[in-house]
Amino acid sequence: SLSQPETEKMFHRGPGLNLTSGQYTAPITGYYTFTTTLHIVHREPQRKRQVCRGTRLRVLICVQSCCQHNRNLETSSRLESRGDLFTITVTGVLYLQAGQYASVFVENAAGSPLTVQSGSDFSAILLGV
Repeated sequence: SLSQPETEKMFHRGPGLNLTSGQYTAPITGYYTFTTTLHIVHREPQRKRQVCRGTRLRVLICVQSCCQHNRNLETSSRLESRGDLFTITVTGVLYLQAGQYASVFVENAAGSPLTVQSGSDFSAILLGV
């Protein structure tokens, strides 16, 4: 079945995605391919212009909120300019037991606000059991 969430221009198919919690729960045990694409604006405070330049941002897709080695997908990006929109993508395959969930985490070490823009996405597709 295809559901139309309340947010315009978004859709999801199947029962696994919870839009309130941001978690995808595996309906059956198997290998899933996950992808997230985040459109992010880095807003650096005026007084910290030079101090925070070049800070790294990590985006992870983790199983059961445990972001340990071999239980997550991750990428990192260097924040070079302030106020600019940039895109960061994480994709890969994770094995989930039925009932386990995966979700997206953003680790912001910049010390200044980041805003995730509309048009960002998170998807999961069952590859096989």
